[in-house]
Amino acid sequence: MGYIFQKEPIKYLSSINGQNFEDIALELFRYQYARNDIYRRFTDALHIIPGNVHHITGIPFLPVSFYKTHKVVIGDINDDTLVFSSSTTTSDIPGRHYVQDKTLYDESLFTGFAQQYGDVKDYAILALLPSYLQRGGASLVYMAERLMQASGHRLNGFYLDEYEKLAAVLAELEAGGQPTLLLGVTFALLDFAEAHPMQLKHTIVMETGGMKGRRREMTRGEVHDVLKEKLGVKQVHSE
Repeated sequence: MGYIFQKEPIKYLSSINGQNFEDIALELFRYQYARNDIYRRFTDALHIIPGNVHHITGIPFLPVSFYKTHKVVIGDINDDTLVFSSSTTTSDIPGRHYVQDKTLYDESLFTGFAQQYGDVKDYAILALLPSYLQRGGASLVYMAERLMQASGHRLNGFYLDEYEKLAAVLAELEAGGQPTLLLGVTFALLDFAEAHPMQLKHTIVMETGGMKGRRREMTRGEVHDVLKEKLGVKQVHSE
């Protein structure tokens, strides 16, 4: 069976819209079943026949735990393969996500960003990612790096706990009316917002989740309420 997306994957990716999404999802499901041994065995164990699946709701999804115990990938892994690992406790095994086509992965990132926010070159990108920066293999760090590279703004940068420096950079960007994306892990954004309340008019605040025992557990609504109050934004985006 031939798969259209294999011929021109980037063009195929850019063609996805609300009208054809389900058809494309079903095609990719059948492709994964045909080529991915782990996924095929899982689907067979559920007694699901791909030819009988006609709606997206019928597509089986692998449990996240499989990425800790199995190598979920089509074909061989080589030196060009990106390997992203999940965060863990010291006693846990990380899940691993293998990306064999870096160009396609990047195109997906930039296409999604452009659909939601416009051209990344119009933005400054600030990433407050302690814990992510301190370990290897975080897809979030890779994503932020690629956005910064594409943006090219002179004030782009990563931050651990340099809250005063981050506040100063945000103030400079705000004063110049520069559209900015502040991407941050939840506990660090809360710490920053409480230490440096600001009225951000040109900044999108995006939280990535993750308290990691640093603070009391809060619902997403509670987190967003605090960030909106302390940073003066009308809404908080979630990665």
